[in-house]
Formats: sequence, structure tokens, C-alpha cells
Amino acid sequence: MSTAIDPITFAVLKSAVESIVDDMAYTVMRTARSPIVRDVLDYSTTMCDAEGRILAQAKTVALHLGAVPDAMEALLAHFGDNLAPGDVIIFNDPYDGGMHLPDIFMFKPIFQEERHIGFSVVICHHCDVGGRVPGSNASDSTEIFQEGLRIPPLKLYDRGVRNDTLLNIIAKNVRLPDLVIGDLEAQLATCALGERELLRVVEKYGRAQFETFLADFLDYGERLTRNEIRQWPDGRYEFVDYIDGDGFDESPIPIKVAITVAGDQLDVDFSGSSPQVKGAINSTLSFVKSATYLAVRCVLDSDVPNNSGVYRCIDISAPKGSFLNPEFPAPVAARALTGYRVADTVLGALSKIVPARVAAAGEGGNSVVCLGGYDKETREPFIMVDMINGALGARATKDGIDAITNPSQNMSNMPVEIMESTYPIRIEEYSLRPDSCGAGETRGGLGVIRQYRLLAHDAILQLRADRYDHKPYGLFGGGEAAPSRNLLSSGGSGFELLSSKVTRNVSRGDVIRHEQAGGGGYGDPLARAPEAVLEDVIDGKITAGFAREHFRVVVENGAIDEKATAKLRGETEEVLA
Repeated sequence: MSTAIDPITFAVLKSAVESIVDDMAYTVMRTARSPIVRDVLDYSTTMCDAEGRILAQAKTVALHLGAVPDAMEALLAHFGDNLAPGDVIIFNDPYDGGMHLPDIFMFKPIFQEERHIGFSVVICHHCDVGGRVPGSNASDSTEIFQEGLRIPPLKLYDRGVRNDTLLNIIAKNVRLPDLVIGDLEAQLATCALGERELLRVVEKYGRAQFETFLADFLDYGERLTRNEIRQWPDGRYEFVDYIDGDGFDESPIPIKVAITVAGDQLDVDFSGSSPQVKGAINSTLSFVKSATYLAVRCVLDSDVPNNSGVYRCIDISAPKGSFLNPEFPAPVAARALTGYRVADTVLGALSKIVPARVAAAGEGGNSVVCLGGYDKETREPFIMVDMINGALGARATKDGIDAITNPSQNMSNMPVEIMESTYPIRIEEYSLRPDSCGAGETRGGLGVIRQYRLLAHDAILQLRADRYDHKPYGLFGGGEAAPSRNLLSSGGSGFELLSSKVTRNVSRGDVIRHEQAGGGGYGDPLARAPEAVLEDVIDGKITAGFAREHFRVVVENGAIDEKATAKLRGETEEVLA
């Protein structure tokens, strides 16, 4: 602890700031209009100091928040000292501080007695920002101009006066203006709440003491992070993972990382990763940084605060012109997929440094099923964006978790009742996917199945999935998980297997089925207790055939056949010997 502020006051102020961002998160959820924000929870809230450094993050989409420092840098470059009480700035341009076009950043500078003390920040994934396809999130766009409305850093409010011209431009360029403007208003209300609550804290403790706390708090985050890294073995640790094509070319797209531990500092280098690609899975460097910060933060102690002090300990680079740092005007709408895989790759390298703290790979990030079109009679538009959250990989001492959000997201699967009451679809199956886990001493979590029937006359279907060919990896002898699959039944025919990334027309009665990958296993499957294998069979999580093949446990009539199991395991040990 610094001696500049006493420990009790420090702890109170730390809790106050962290409570404010969580209150902001609840405000978005309660006031947003679109299901993707209100129900799927694809949004983030944070608080920054006057220099744009993150002070605290809400328990929302973690992958958004590590990109905020770069976004703040763009904002301050545009406006500098031209900020005043009552200002509100928005933008979404990936090449000017943003990540991808549906994610609209909103910043409200906070002033106390004319002194600028911080920013209230809200990021929401909007249901549509125009472009060539409903939802503005297609993986088969080939340049940024196809993806929707690009907004550079602009003032939505200037000293409290609303910029109606900007709002009208947005409303005229999106398919669902009521929902988009409604979600912007939710962001605005949330920024105002953050401003109000932070000013209450400052007024109670005094600006001088609060500003001392801010400097201390960032130093505290840095100190705790460096203390942990210092205990890691120095060296260079490499890992490579892959994305299964960009929707145009099915060739594997490598992500290569080398983490160098030198004392209390990390250098994370993505040299050797794929050049930028034709499809929209390219990712801005800010988003790659965010995924990297997140992966490192996952292996740090839970006491480390989620602030910019952590980032000081991590240097990140990716070659310009790679798909992790693309040249304009590369498309980036589906960049979330790349962020998930960056996190998987960095965690793979970290498993060689702190093996007990890293889980096997999860489902690979959410799968996106988007159905958009118009009502045949009224011509009213509909856009369903379902982000299916799947499974966690196995951990050193525990199984992976079934059907849960990826750690990068903290999102939710959209409730079936909301989907069916809001959109012209029927959900015909929503279930766990048996045998999707990777085997191991601890097994991976199970992925999920979603099956949709289109009730509208026609629609545009967009699917963004991965882990088809490159399955979620296991660790330390654990097995890979089952791969994802997209299937379509059209005109009453049987299911056909689709590629991982699809944009196509569908018609009334067509059935879309997504089977998500599970989580990888951890440790030798033969070290798993046969009783735990039996329990999984009884629960329907794995079949008797899976138990026999992967765990060498024979289950018949709801019980373990001890003799057959012993014989099978003995034969396996002979072959291995």
C-alpha cells in the first residue's frame, strides 16, 4: 500500500468505484430496448479517470473493456481540451478507436466544479447499424463499407444540447431505429447515473483525496500484477491455435503467440499469425489487446483489481497487415470470433507457465445465428441475433461447466420465450449435447444444441461458428472436445451439413440446427474415477459407448461391469507399454 492514503479509506473508495460500474451495468439491462442488449447482455460499463485510464470494470462483456484505453486515446486525440460539462461522445469506427460497427461506444466526461475528473463509459452491441445484411455482423463482407454506418468520434450532446442531426443520420441508416435509438438512450441514462454516483463519492471524500486514491489504485493494480509475474519462470513460451477459414477460403488461419516472461514484465508477440483475410474475421489491434489482457487476468489472483494498472505490465504487438492488426478498409464485423481464439491461444501459452491456473479450451466463443427479414404483409423488419453460449474446458481439479458463457463474455443465452414472442421463429430443441465434452481426469463441459424453425415467408440466415476442424484443445493428456456443426433442413428434406460461416436465403418451414462444441479435457482420461464416469452416463451427459471408448469404463444396465472394465483397462495398459 502507498502511504498517501490510509488503507481503510482506500478499501472504501475501491468498493465504491466498483459498485458504481456494477450499478451502471444493471441500469443498461433494465432500460435497454433490444433483446441482444437486454437479454443476451452484450454490453459493458466502466469508469475511467480524466486521462482515460480504466478504474473499474463491471461484470459484463470482458472482451470489450480492454479496448477502452485505445478508444480513449482516439477520443482525446479528437477533442483534447474541447470537453465540457454536458458533453456526450459516441463512435464505432474500428479504424478510429472502435472495435466493430455494431459496438457503439458512449463516453460522458465528468466534471466537478469545472475540473475534469473522469469519464462514464458504456458500450452496447446494437441490433443493427445498417449495411448489406440485417444485424450488420456478417462474416462474408469484404470491406468495411459493406458493414454499416461508420461513426467517428462525435458529440451526441454538446454542453447539454442534443445533436439531432447525428441522431437523424443514425435513425435513417438502420433497419430498427426505435430499438437503436432506445438503446442509445439507455446508454445515455447509464452514463448519467455513473456521473451522478461518482460525484457523490468525490463530494463526500473531497477531490484531492479522491485523485490521490485514483493514482494509488492504478499503482496498486500494477504492483499486485508484477508481484505475481515475478514468481513465474523467465523464458519464452509459444502456442498456436487456428480459425477454420474466413468463409471464403477454408484453409486454416493460424494465430501464433510467443509470451516472454522477463522479471515482472510480459511481452506478448503475435508475429507469424495469418496476414489479413478477405472475410470479416479480421480484428483491430485494440481488440487483440483486450483479449490478451483478459487471458492474462484470468490466471492472476482474484484480488488483482480490473484496472489499467494491470495493463502496464503487458506489452502486446501484432504485425501491421496481419488479421490481428489489419490495414484499412479490411472488414471486421465478425472480429469477436478472432478475439475468442486469441484468448484461447494466449491461455494455451500460459498453460506452460502456470499450468494449474489454466483450463482446457472451451467451446471457442459464442456461435451467432442471425435471421433477418421483413413481414410479408406489413413489411415490418425483424432481426434476431442469437449468440449461443456453450461450455467451459476442464480445470485442474474440476470438470468444465456445461452450457455456460465463455469467460470472455459474461453473456446469456436468449430465453426461448423471448425469442418466440418477439420473432417469427419456433425453437424446436434447446438441450445439452451428449458426448460433446473432451475426456480427461476432469472432463470438459457439454455444449448446447439450438434448433430453429422459420415461420416468416423468407429471411437471410447468417451463421458464424468455428471449431469445426480445429477442435477445442485438451491439456496435459486431456482429449479434444467434439466439433461444432451447422445443419439446415430445407423444404422438408433431411439435414445437410453447412460450412462454419454461412450467409444465405431461407424460407418458411426451413429448420436451422446448431450443435456447439464442448470443452476440452484435462489430464489422463484413465485417471478419472470410474464412479464419476458412471454418474455422467446415468445423467445422460455421455453415452456408454463414449465411456468405453474414452475412459475404458464398461457401463451396462446402469452399473459398472467391473470385470469388463478391468480387462479393457489392462489391455490398454499392455498396448501402451
